[in-house]
Amino acid sequence: MTTFAPLKETKLFYPIKLGKYELQHRIVQAPCTRMRGVKEGDGINVPGDLMVEYYSQRASKGGLQITEATDISLYASGYPGIPGIFSDSQIAGWKRVTDAVHAKGGYIFLQIWHTGRASPPSFRGGKTPLSSSNHPMDGAWLDGVNCDAVPPKPMTVEEIQATVQEFAQAAKNAVQAGFDGVEIHSANGYLLEQFLHDNVNDRTDEYGGSIENRAKFPLHVLKAVCDAIGSDKVGIRLSPWNYFQSTRDSNRLKNWTYISEQLAALPAAHKPAYVHMVEPRFDEVLDEQAKIDSLANKDKQTSISLAPFREILQKGDILFLSAGCFNGENAAPKLESGGADLVGFGRWFISNPDLPKRLADGIPLAQYDRSTFYFTVPPEKGYTDYPAHAA
Repeated sequence: MTTFAPLKETKLFYPIKLGKYELQHRIVQAPCTRMRGVKEGDGINVPGDLMVEYYSQRASKGGLQITEATDISLYASGYPGIPGIFSDSQIAGWKRVTDAVHAKGGYIFLQIWHTGRASPPSFRGGKTPLSSSNHPMDGAWLDGVNCDAVPPKPMTVEEIQATVQEFAQAAKNAVQAGFDGVEIHSANGYLLEQFLHDNVNDRTDEYGGSIENRAKFPLHVLKAVCDAIGSDKVGIRLSPWNYFQSTRDSNRLKNWTYISEQLAALPAAHKPAYVHMVEPRFDEVLDEQAKIDSLANKDKQTSISLAPFREILQKGDILFLSAGCFNGENAAPKLESGGADLVGFGRWFISNPDLPKRLADGIPLAQYDRSTFYFTVPPEKGYTDYPAHAA
């Protein structure tokens, strides 16, 4: 059990307006891939009873939840158990989820993605993965095949434009399913971020070369999604200090400063309600100190912080959501110092469905079990079987 003082009097529990929504606290359920969708067909997974229960358990009055990453189209990922938002059955399944969350007074955004080179042909009906260029990731895919065995296909301009429209349609489908908004996944080495990092993107056309060109695809997606459902219902996730999926930009601070400046300067119709960034200390493999040491020493990065981006976005009146290794001790100080407007919790929300109440009252947190994050038998194990604290 993790213990801490009650936090109900801290800024974590100050109300805040996000878009047109009045949040009653600033504790956000961060998006976490859980792979519990029900398979309906090849590449088509539908939210079922377990997902309804899972999100309902974690809903709170005036609280914001962001779902797991969700496929914008057939074979946008192809991962087992990853839900989509492109079929009628998926829209209907998600509607049951949003109804359950709204019944408890909560708000819920759908995170939408395309994984690009991060998932293999075997998960995509045999299709070669798409990316900015033909550079494969290091290592092997989830199916055991080495990534360099099938290098990704550089997207044509027509394919880029078509994918922009798939993001926009996914956002429309999300609103049809009852979601309060969407979060565009432009982080963690997935397709949109594969255009941002210069160690991946070596294109020579209008979508490659300078950071101005490399940022075009994500910005086009953002504008199209805002046009589709309204900017007050749109957030975007970025991970400037990310290593995941073999991403190593040569000048993270400069390039994500540019991206932040572009977002802050957008007109109201295209300006996101919030930007969600991942703390530099968080890594899928390295522990916190090893990650910071690697950024400082191996990547020769200075000013390893989200603060420069936060300051730029704040001037543009964009809310800032920070996630990555937060707990009962360091979350409130992040807000009190002005480092963020909202704080995202992932792993602690998995094992504590009543996390806001526990944080408010200083109730010790139940420890999560990493072995049950994905692929469990039965599927409810480590998913819906964490109890709320007994009153």
